[in-house]
Amino acid sequence: MISTLRKHLVLGIGVAALLAADVTTAVAQPAGPSPMNQLRQDTEAIHALGISGVQARVIEPDGRQSVATSGTADLNTGRPVPSDGYFRMASTSKTLVATVVLQLEAEGELSLDDTVDHWLPKVVRGKGNNGSRITIRQLLQHTSGIHDDLPGYTTPEEYYRQRHDVHSPERLIARAMAHAPDFRPGKGWGYSNTGYVLLDMIIENVTGQSAHQEIEDRILRPLGLDRTLWMGTSSTLPEPHARAYQLFGPGSVVDVTDQIPVDHQNLSWVTTTQDENDFFRALLAGRLLPPRQLTEMKQSVPVSAEVQQLWPGGRYGLGLVERPLSCGGTYWSHEGGDGGYITLNGVTEDGRRSAVVSMSEARGDTLEHILEQENAAGVLIDHALCAGRPGTP
Repeated sequence: MISTLRKHLVLGIGVAALLAADVTTAVAQPAGPSPMNQLRQDTEAIHALGISGVQARVIEPDGRQSVATSGTADLNTGRPVPSDGYFRMASTSKTLVATVVLQLEAEGELSLDDTVDHWLPKVVRGKGNNGSRITIRQLLQHTSGIHDDLPGYTTPEEYYRQRHDVHSPERLIARAMAHAPDFRPGKGWGYSNTGYVLLDMIIENVTGQSAHQEIEDRILRPLGLDRTLWMGTSSTLPEPHARAYQLFGPGSVVDVTDQIPVDHQNLSWVTTTQDENDFFRALLAGRLLPPRQLTEMKQSVPVSAEVQQLWPGGRYGLGLVERPLSCGGTYWSHEGGDGGYITLNGVTEDGRRSAVVSMSEARGDTLEHILEQENAAGVLIDHALCAGRPGTP
């Protein structure tokens, strides 16, 4: 929300106490730090940037888990970061939405080539916007050209003034329709949260239920993800959780935990590192989608030059991001960042090794700080997913 880059990834950055917990015994590797020690080092490196709290969880192919935390959950009290505390899922929930859409396609309830107008007549109109020329696939892949114009805050004063505002889907779409498209449908790539607002509405028109109810029925309940919760217009999180902080500038760190997500229909999800790992593992292992739909989901295109700064070499599928690994090959993920919580995740192609790191402070005041935070978290994911490969620790 604070910068142009971070706003793209919304909906979807004092006392230093270090806590590290090893869920299982890690085996020492002569070639370098053990996976557990590497995870500790990487969480400490993120905290050392000035980020108040960090929690990370890695799940190996055999099911063993390693957990590390660093920093504090509360700058006032210094209490430690909970090892499986709740955080706002933010744009990672786009993968949940995309999974439901692809399930509906597999069931013959809709086609990815259906136009927006087919399901939402005359909703996308004005300033050159035309819903008859935009497909569901383009909404999923951010190739629709629909301009994003979400409300946001860039100062502490704006945060305090706007934090409890509630925006209807219609209002958010109307804001976008006041702008000309960024490009012709299918002729570019531009991250559009508004496109996922439209997908929520399409899911509801197809099924007769809200998108968040379909997500619960089709994904969360079957997988037993009972700590992934839709909070609606609640401005709080369940306990335990770390407080969320936003760096607005030198000496201006604000507790931004108390707020209603801008798109409460799509982004009002909270989750844990355990549940987020389990979701991505199930998805890539083929437990949520038939092979054809999972293949469709992974058909990716390059992201914009601006977003390449956050995701070097990144490509976007249908609600799923493809990123390169330093040890060769790629992994799948979807970052989430909103309301002080910034979360990166990753899972290998076969769904067997996964990692999630959630940070409870967003350093969004400068591009340098944003990229430092992104890069440090990306290194943690890369180390975790490359562990055990030949030639790596």
